Amino acid sequence: MTMRMLAAVAVLVSAAVHLILWFDGVRHQSVGPAFLLNAVGGVVIAVLLVAWRHWVPPLLAVGFGLSTLGAFVISATVGLLGVHEHWTGGYVWTAAVAEVVAILAGAVALSHDNPMRGATPDRRPVGSR
Repeated sequence: MTMRMLAAVAVLVSAAVHLILWFDGVRHQSVGPAFLLNAVGGVVIAVLLVAWRHWVPPLLAVGFGLSTLGAFVISATVGLLGVHEHWTGGYVWTAAVAEVVAILAGAVALSHDNPMRGATPDRRPVGSR
């Protein structure tokens, strides 16, 4: 449960940064809707991590971190929807660290909640099941 909580906090931090940036003017850029979607999605994933004991929420946390960090890397290298970002500023580093933590904590939580772990194949003949 500790990794789930850590992943939930990390996803919330990233979502909060994106919401703050959306209110600070990103909403008027081409990436504005993506920032708002990121904020809403982050809150939903954080709630799922805490409330639903299933392997899907940790997988969502990993995907959230990878996609959000990946979008920033694309924006900082070749540009994304006309936006060229830089690796400077507190919001950038706060979000980047939070996304790395979401990826790692989500992966650990996913490994603990793996539905395939401990499963043993049924070796009885088909007719005797």
